[in-house]
Amino acid sequence: MDMQKTIVKEVSLSGIGLHTANKANLVFKPAPVDSGINFIRVDLPARPVIKVAPENILPQSRTPRRSSVGKGDIEVQTVEHLMAALAGLEVDNLNIEIDNNEIPGLDGSALKFQELLTQAGIIQQEEERRYFSVKEPIVIDGDGGSIAILPSDEFKISYTLNYNHPLLNSQFLELSLNSGVFKKELASARTFCLEDEADQLQRQGIGCGADYSNTLVIGKTGVINNKLRYPDEFVRHKVLDLIGDLYLLGQPVKGHVVALRSGHALNLKLAQRISQQKQKYAVSSAKTTGLQIPEGGIQLDTDEIKKILPHRDPFLFVDRVIYLDKGRRAIGIKNLTMNDYFFKGHFPGRPVTPGVLILEAMAQVGGVMMLAAQENRGKFAFFMAVDNAKFRKTVLPGDELVLDVEAGKIKSKTGQVHGRAFVDGKLVSEADLMFALVD
Repeated sequence: MDMQKTIVKEVSLSGIGLHTANKANLVFKPAPVDSGINFIRVDLPARPVIKVAPENILPQSRTPRRSSVGKGDIEVQTVEHLMAALAGLEVDNLNIEIDNNEIPGLDGSALKFQELLTQAGIIQQEEERRYFSVKEPIVIDGDGGSIAILPSDEFKISYTLNYNHPLLNSQFLELSLNSGVFKKELASARTFCLEDEADQLQRQGIGCGADYSNTLVIGKTGVINNKLRYPDEFVRHKVLDLIGDLYLLGQPVKGHVVALRSGHALNLKLAQRISQQKQKYAVSSAKTTGLQIPEGGIQLDTDEIKKILPHRDPFLFVDRVIYLDKGRRAIGIKNLTMNDYFFKGHFPGRPVTPGVLILEAMAQVGGVMMLAAQENRGKFAFFMAVDNAKFRKTVLPGDELVLDVEAGKIKSKTGQVHGRAFVDGKLVSEADLMFALVD
């Protein structure tokens, strides 16, 4: 079981940005479960917070050759190396105070971020990590390269670097990401550029803080005034950037990424497409009900539901939860098939879902909502009462039940919820349910 992580103690660092040359001071602070990665601009009035999330990724046209996040005119630039370190260390929740607009470049890799956060201590929290598993292949071409992600039960990258330069010709790296692999194979790989383009980029305001100590500058015969840490350091840094860019989704991903000459522009397009796929699968089952699903909710598959509810087949009546706001609201899905055991005995000539089982499905979604809250984890939810139950339409084999449950009064030992069940956008049942919450 993978648990969410944050750091044990507060740590800080300072440095100048690779692109702006602005000096920034960073303070890393522990953060509670499900809060995510948040940048806090402490140099600005009201200390605005920029949460790492797809909607806050800035376009490449605004901050070229780097990955940045922002809201309105407020931004934090060049976050990819730090985000890669957080992905590699599996840090889910962190508050990062910064007093300027760009993350320090340090040595041009993720190494110092990784070392500092390791010194701060990485601690498990009392909540599971929530991955998004890619459901369908995504393929993107452009900018002289391509990138794709395929369904997989792990996060794997296959990257080919192939540029018209003797030192950048046909490097390939394939690996599955975990903290040990990141530390050994990727963390110290540094950013690079060609000598021929360095002056031009700086005249464009790009790389103003770069020098030979924090950027591998590639001349005609080799790296200038520096030495490689790996024979294939260039492709390793490209993989590091890719990991950091995809962690801007705000959660870890499971999928196999296959990339050819992909840079920040393609990486961020892939992140947005993954986000769109996630949203598509979140709303597809509920869209016919007319329910408005707020952004930012948690999604749970069957295995994750079983970690909250004690129910097991054949009495688990929730296939997945497409929206969860702990202690407030949950929307669950139950797909009914002719193979469900109750159809064999409930009007076999004309099978109908028993009304009490629709109520039970509502109750289980309500149980997920209440028991997912940290203060109720490990408890059982027992029925105390059912009021105002109504059955408006029959529910048949082949139907998909969409179960929307909202909290009433939730206390330490009791909980009240109102549940509604929909099929094809029509209300089929509703009820008020009361539970005893028992250790």
